[in-house]
Amino acid sequence: MKLSRFAQFGAVTAVAALTLTACAVNEQTPAASGEDATLSGTIAGAGASSQEVAVQAWTAGFQTANPDVEVTYDASGSGAGRESFQAGAVAFAGSDRPFKTDELTGSFDGCVDGSGIIELPTYISPIAVIFNLEGVDTLNLDAATLAGLFSGAIENWNDPAIAALNPGVTLPDLQVTVVHRADDSGTTENFTDYLFQAAPDTWTWEPDGVWPSTPGTNEAAQGTSGVVSAISGGNGTIGYADASRAAEEGLSTVAIKVGDEFVEYSPEAAAAVVDASPFEEGRADGDLAIALDRTTDAAGVYPIVLISYMIACQDYVDPALAPVVKGYLEYVASPEGQDAAAAAAGNAPISDSLREKVNAAIDLIVTE
Repeated sequence: MKLSRFAQFGAVTAVAALTLTACAVNEQTPAASGEDATLSGTIAGAGASSQEVAVQAWTAGFQTANPDVEVTYDASGSGAGRESFQAGAVAFAGSDRPFKTDELTGSFDGCVDGSGIIELPTYISPIAVIFNLEGVDTLNLDAATLAGLFSGAIENWNDPAIAALNPGVTLPDLQVTVVHRADDSGTTENFTDYLFQAAPDTWTWEPDGVWPSTPGTNEAAQGTSGVVSAISGGNGTIGYADASRAAEEGLSTVAIKVGDEFVEYSPEAAAAVVDASPFEEGRADGDLAIALDRTTDAAGVYPIVLISYMIACQDYVDPALAPVVKGYLEYVASPEGQDAAAAAAGNAPISDSLREKVNAAIDLIVTE
């Protein structure tokens, strides 16, 4: 059973008329002073493909309010986005995970030395487990069985472990083909983090943005769109993708066992686990990394969720970038911006309490 609100993906076509490609950050003109001042200039971003549709919606709304501003975004993947941001090639990055604490000791060429960065959890979405199996529209799976499929321990669709969780479903005698991301992906890291936390006896690899060398039949695909395309083009395929993109092809989905029930993905179920999780300890002010608890048994919670972050400098080497980046991030976090993204991508808007913390972090950006 699929959730209709994710079918809204197609409605983003008009928004997607904006051409979002990578480019060098251009020199900007700071916003004029005064109550009615508008911003001008160009900023470039790069990173997570999961939030690409949301970025398109945010960009459309922000540019409508600021017609002299251009925002571009290269959905090159979380790892590539973080690398581009560190190299100073883009003014902001989108990433399905925050920088790790040891990575924060490295240089950020676009930021003033010692000024630090901000990491904002502004995009919350379930990761859908999607599959294409002729005659089967949905499946119930627990963590151990899901881990068995993706680890290669379960190689055939009529395996007894799958059948036991799906009485009455006719499962074919067909080889399982796992489709995973070929690129360094925050979606992969979040998905493998769930498998590692929820089924450590079966999934023994540490969470990582790069897919491990697993046995069984595997196919690597570039980006979210590549995974969706590979699964829709095959029979017996299974993979994972941001839920806003998973519905594009009308693929079958998995309900995950949480406690005594099987929970289908939804924005509300994803938001529930985020609000129940703490911030990571040992982070600087403005670095709002969230430590997701994926083993909860709370009712109605969908544990395979990603939080995609917007990452920016607190103090830019090029000060002309700061007011445009700050204004853009303020729109991203605003109720208007969150609602625009949710309508286009089907993600979960951030809560008011989280917005308060995000806005405090944005205020750390130096604009004078």
